[in-house]
Amino acid sequence: MKKISHRHLVFCIGAIAASACSDNNANKKPNESSPNILFIAVDDLRPELGCYGNRIISSPNIDRLASAGVVFQRAYCNIPVSGASRASLLTGTRPTSYRFIDFDTWAEKDNPGALTLPKHFRNNGYYTVSLSKVFHHMYDSRDSWDQEWRPSGKGSWRNYTKEDNIRIDTLIKRGMPFECSDVPDTAYFDGKTTQKAIEFLRDSGNKGKPFFLAVGFLKPHLPFNAPKKYWDIYDPSVIGTANNPYPPKDAPSQALHKWGELRQYYSIPETGSLSDSAANKLRHGYYACVSYADAQIGLILDELEKNGLAENTIVILWGDHGWNLGEHGLWCKHCNFNTSLNAPLIIKVPGLTHGSKNNIITEFIDIYPTLCELTGISLPSHLEGESLAGRLKNPEKQEKDFAVSKFFAGVTLIQDDYFYTEFLNEKDSAVANMLFDHNSDPDENINLSKNEDFKAMVTSFSSELRQKRGNAFVKN
Repeated sequence: MKKISHRHLVFCIGAIAASACSDNNANKKPNESSPNILFIAVDDLRPELGCYGNRIISSPNIDRLASAGVVFQRAYCNIPVSGASRASLLTGTRPTSYRFIDFDTWAEKDNPGALTLPKHFRNNGYYTVSLSKVFHHMYDSRDSWDQEWRPSGKGSWRNYTKEDNIRIDTLIKRGMPFECSDVPDTAYFDGKTTQKAIEFLRDSGNKGKPFFLAVGFLKPHLPFNAPKKYWDIYDPSVIGTANNPYPPKDAPSQALHKWGELRQYYSIPETGSLSDSAANKLRHGYYACVSYADAQIGLILDELEKNGLAENTIVILWGDHGWNLGEHGLWCKHCNFNTSLNAPLIIKVPGLTHGSKNNIITEFIDIYPTLCELTGISLPSHLEGESLAGRLKNPEKQEKDFAVSKFFAGVTLIQDDYFYTEFLNEKDSAVANMLFDHNSDPDENINLSKNEDFKAMVTSFSSELRQKRGNAFVKN
């Protein structure tokens, strides 16, 4: 595969607006200036990384990527559950009251008319590869890929290495919530995935096409299994516990949940809260898994450099949603708080990005049109997001000022410094709401929606939420 210089890539990106095909269904053959795409998805990764200002997490490789890219600090998933989030992002369409609901979502079933991001690139001459979890289901939208692979091994998808843990998981289908095992990185699925990605990169020149390589990392998803050396990075006494392990003042009951995903694990109580020691152990395991995933990402970035591919490869890294680590007494995702909705998004374009931060609101449906614009591929008519390419050139350029996220009955409008959420009934009427001011209350500890001083703001946000949640939100 022929490589191009930074200068040529910048010229290519700058000429996109003039050269993009006007026919959304037309396929174009990539030319020598078509960049590769490395598309990295990390399961349950919240923006608790060095490049996002965290002083405890060890994430040197993601931080290295960030130092050459743009870090979107206010990026939000459109729905905080894996299957639905991925289906929304990969089709570029919003969740609605009837579409993209839970983890078991299939993009091809929920939105069968939508052309997926990898399928669009495949139609336009890219060699598309899916390694491990990209769509939630392996066979979802299968015609999107030239090549698809997922890791396998002994035991269940929970991927334990210790015999006692495998036995518990096999006998009662409730595995341990974490595992610290003195094993090599390749003992776990993510290590196997990394080696498969490296194998592909070494062979990519034989494809005769630019590639769209999607690599999905399973950690830090539960269970928090990682090699011992990553656990050893952290001092539990420094990790501590959440500083607000209580519901927000005046929060409606609809805003909270019983973290059923975590309660499926052995040793986790079926009701009630966790002890401080148990909470600390879980946070420790989560941090270890973040560092394990970071190390795998580093190996792939190293391989890009070794093979001379880095100068012609756009790299995008995203977490499919956030994750609660005891904040508001919650664990897992599945809610409308910032801890579930805010997720990492980093984009590196050779010759264009140089390590900056963007503080303008971004939502995940913006990723699809961004990659199309950066590669000169036409935009399918069904897309609902807006390209971020302008912000890569000018980080302070504002193309839109809001995001909308949904989880079951809760729909959240993120605008300016405010998070406004309505919980809707079957008639699309609000039965409860929340309003948080992140300027004065970044941890969302005080619900202002019942405060008379904010009554006019609530009315305004309610109207804007219904305008911006998408025309397809309610079935006609």
